[in-house]
Amino acid sequence: MKDLIQKVINDSISVKQSILQDEQLLATVERIVDICTESLRARGKILFAGNGGSAADAQHLAAELSGRFYIDREPLFAEALHVNTSYVTAVANDYAYDEIYARLVRAMGQPGDVLFAISTSGNSSNIIKAVEAARKIGFTVVAMTGADGGKLLPLADHLINIPSKTTPRIQEGHMLLGHLICELIEEKMFGEAASAV
Repeated sequence: MKDLIQKVINDSISVKQSILQDEQLLATVERIVDICTESLRARGKILFAGNGGSAADAQHLAAELSGRFYIDREPLFAEALHVNTSYVTAVANDYAYDEIYARLVRAMGQPGDVLFAISTSGNSSNIIKAVEAARKIGFTVVAMTGADGGKLLPLADHLINIPSKTTPRIQEGHMLLGHLICELIEEKMFGEAASAV
């Protein structure tokens, strides 16, 4: 059992080292921070969508922005699209599960908003439909994927692709970079004010 524990930890470290050495990915993270900051300063919204563990990640990251990360500050508009279970079950029942996020994107979205589409495979059909709806409105789409990026690859404006085919390692990478994005947005928008207090 100890060997397996060490292997899993080493695999996780290896993925993070690959992320650290990927200059293009790190530059993409910087650009995403800039885009999110611009949107939020213009009273835009940051929306997150995922299924299963990716839904949990979506909710977690939305809370870091709408609540706080490190700094006591004003709230930012960030929401995970699955949190209204009555809505999700009604639309899944009356229309289709594939429609649960696309309909809410159309209801909530405006040009300049940002959608984080989180799918470890990049192939979740309800996420793809949400992205298609978001693009029609004029969102910036950030896809968070793994492996080869799947069907989301050509649909995203910006891609955070974790260099792994293993779901837990991909999700760990999503949370590492998701937390980093939240921290940098907060620092960029509120850091100077916080340090002056």
